[in-house]
Amino acid sequence: MTSQISGNSQIPTSVQIVRAPKVLLHDHLDGGLRPGTIVELAREQGYDSLPETDPDKLGIWFREAADSGSLERYLETFAHTCAVMQTREALFRVAAECAEDLAEDGVVYAEIRYAPEQHLEQGLTLEEVVEAVNEGFREGERRARANGHRIRVGALLTAMRHAARALEIAELANGYRDSGVVGFDIAGAEAGYPPTRHLDAFEYLKRENNHFTIHAGEAFGLPSIWQALQWCGADRLGHGVRIIDDITVAEDGTVTLGRLASYVRDKRIPLEMCPSSNLQTGAADSYAAHPIGLLRKLHFRTTVNTDNRLMSGTSMSREFEHLVEAFGYTLDDMQWFTVNAMKSAFIPFDERLAMINDVVKPGYAELKSEWLFTQTASTSGSSVK
Repeated sequence: MTSQISGNSQIPTSVQIVRAPKVLLHDHLDGGLRPGTIVELAREQGYDSLPETDPDKLGIWFREAADSGSLERYLETFAHTCAVMQTREALFRVAAECAEDLAEDGVVYAEIRYAPEQHLEQGLTLEEVVEAVNEGFREGERRARANGHRIRVGALLTAMRHAARALEIAELANGYRDSGVVGFDIAGAEAGYPPTRHLDAFEYLKRENNHFTIHAGEAFGLPSIWQALQWCGADRLGHGVRIIDDITVAEDGTVTLGRLASYVRDKRIPLEMCPSSNLQTGAADSYAAHPIGLLRKLHFRTTVNTDNRLMSGTSMSREFEHLVEAFGYTLDDMQWFTVNAMKSAFIPFDERLAMINDVVKPGYAELKSEWLFTQTASTSGSSVK
């Protein structure tokens, strides 16, 4: 990717995209393992059901399975990752490597979600799962600092929509809210499992003044978004891409927002959008056709996320590269998405503001200033006689 100037801002190079400070709100711990780690953990634990034992081939298998169009094969990918995440040591390692990998990619703040109830098969308690992951994140932050990177990682505890443990997981999230857990989430198939099945969990969290996001509007559509907001009171929408169904674009380019879309925009409801993942699940046909382009123009509070880095073969930098190529986004656009995400994080306001003013904005200012010196250097070759 070559650098170009658009107006007063620069279309970033691939190197600049990696260097740019990025904020990640929607990423699944069990969807971001290193293939080599899966192979090693499987060997150590005696798990012999992996489709491939060569790390490179296994990484390709995960991406192809996620791209297959088969829901069964897609879900099988998580069966393999969760299978090797059943011990304290494995959870610690996976969490530490997650923080390391994100920091290496220029992520300065991340909220990583996982479902504690999916890691109990070898006798761990819910509390032991949370503590192992939290300790892993702290170790990953330390390793990142040692490598010259800075990252802060918070955990989101996820309850599965098809199960009946949402209140229990919500209470767990609340119990660890001062120990690295920043909020709550529900995930899983939307169709047939509306968020209103878990109202007791959401009512509890609201009474406790705690934060939660809800996977909604990825596959099922507007009713899922409406219930997540108006019945459950979600602070953010996981994906929310189907809000585009409530927006009409006329042939002359005139845009009309429906009542729900207007509410989402007016209330500044954050949308945790995951472009590559949306292409895999059929929520969008291409990066160029992804609703994020229109939603950015309409100033919805859109954010850019990875969802499942292993299954999508992606990273935050790759997500932004796709969007830069599709929409010609500049460093100003990248900063806009990043500030949106930091504003929407589940940490205290003063800490969010400090991240924006002391980390995000200075990082982009430095990148945006570089082309001035490049331009000067390219024109200073002539000598005075």
